[in-house]
Amino acid sequence: MPWPSRKRDKGAVADKKEPDAKIAKTEEETSDKEEEEKSAKPPAGSSKSGWKNWKKKEPESGGEEYCHWLLKSEPESRLEKGVDVKFSVDDLKAQPNQTTCWDGVRNYQARNFLRSMKLGQQAFFYHSNCKEPGIVAIVKIVKEAYPDHTQFDQKDPHYDSTSRKENPKWSMVDVQFVRMTKRFIPLSEIKAHHLAHKTDGGPLKNMMLFTRQRLSIQPLTQEEFDFVLGLEEEKPH
Repeated sequence: MPWPSRKRDKGAVADKKEPDAKIAKTEEETSDKEEEEKSAKPPAGSSKSGWKNWKKKEPESGGEEYCHWLLKSEPESRLEKGVDVKFSVDDLKAQPNQTTCWDGVRNYQARNFLRSMKLGQQAFFYHSNCKEPGIVAIVKIVKEAYPDHTQFDQKDPHYDSTSRKENPKWSMVDVQFVRMTKRFIPLSEIKAHHLAHKTDGGPLKNMMLFTRQRLSIQPLTQEEFDFVLGLEEEKPH
């Protein structure tokens, strides 16, 4: 049985809590050809616990620059070509074996990130384009990249008439729910740390969540993942 179309805001719409971000209908509206060939300001904040007290962990074996991920999905209903693309963490938990394919990505850079994912790697499940965007859960990659079936389905909002089955343009992976984060980690809190780290040189200084806001698939370094995960142990600011 084919998986229902879901998540990925087709190319992530800039979050409503990001007044200084440009709203775009899809990630691929700008510079996709170049990427294919290459293959309101929130209040300034500071790290409550101080990033300098954060303990750096040794990188995972293999020396990968990116070994964790952030996956954006829309928890609130939104119709795209007549199809509701809503897919929340509760929708994932309701799937058989709490597992689903992560389909519908139509941006070349995001697609390439999908193709870089390795079995067992963990990712943050991020609620996007909603009243309160942020991280709600952790998932893991349980099947590496393979052709995205929605590109060939004319009834799917992410159908691509230019893609060929003998040489598919788009890929997807399978993800499985691991656990909810101990608390909701809002975008506003992560951004406060990002701004502080830009000044002080902390681990979130170059976090792609703020340098490439519209990408629905984003890589995280080990340092970024560990720091953000550590926030679940702190009381909300």
